[in-house]
Amino acid sequence: MSTLDTPSPIAADAQALEHLLTAEVQFRHMRDRTQADSHILTARRVHYKSELPKRVLAHLQLLRGDAEGYLVDRFEHSLQTATRAHRDGRDEEYVVCALLHDIGDSLASYNHAELAATILKPFISPANHWMLAKHNLFQGYYFFHFSGRDRHARDKYLDHALYQQTAEFCELYDGAAFDPDYDSLPLEFFEPMVHRLLEKPRYSPQELVRAMQGEKI
Repeated sequence: MSTLDTPSPIAADAQALEHLLTAEVQFRHMRDRTQADSHILTARRVHYKSELPKRVLAHLQLLRGDAEGYLVDRFEHSLQTATRAHRDGRDEEYVVCALLHDIGDSLASYNHAELAATILKPFISPANHWMLAKHNLFQGYYFFHFSGRDRHARDKYLDHALYQQTAEFCELYDGAAFDPDYDSLPLEFFEPMVHRLLEKPRYSPQELVRAMQGEKI
């Protein structure tokens, strides 16, 4: 599937755009795709991507329900993590990361941190991406030893520039967000933040690669 996001010149006309958003392609194998098909798919894809914030928020709500023995379910945990970060004065991007840090748990129960980081990667700083991707390992400091694992496993990153940021996220927000008596803000409070952050990618794919390699962009 094409990842082009720029509407075709045809779409400049409102009537043509309306047609593109309801039209279907003719090919059944990608080798038979035509320029006309590409105009249709580009227009439809741009519209589909514009709905990403709604899909992300809907998926977040799949975390409601079974608390798995905790005092709060993962949805409340997510709200509480974001609320604590917001009340502590963190910026909007960080707060959305806090809200969505466990969103991958319903589909990636063995590597949810990496999935959350992947979803948000085009929209957030490399620092916040690294924090999300590693937060489960860092959170393990509080419980790995109860199942025979090394609670200090995160210390292999002790000299990493983002070690302290990630440890702080777990200590102040993620690790603290299991309190059933905490007055979390409702999802509606955070929805505009999610829409603003996911409105468009912060970096191009090329910039993301350079950023992950440590270059300034």
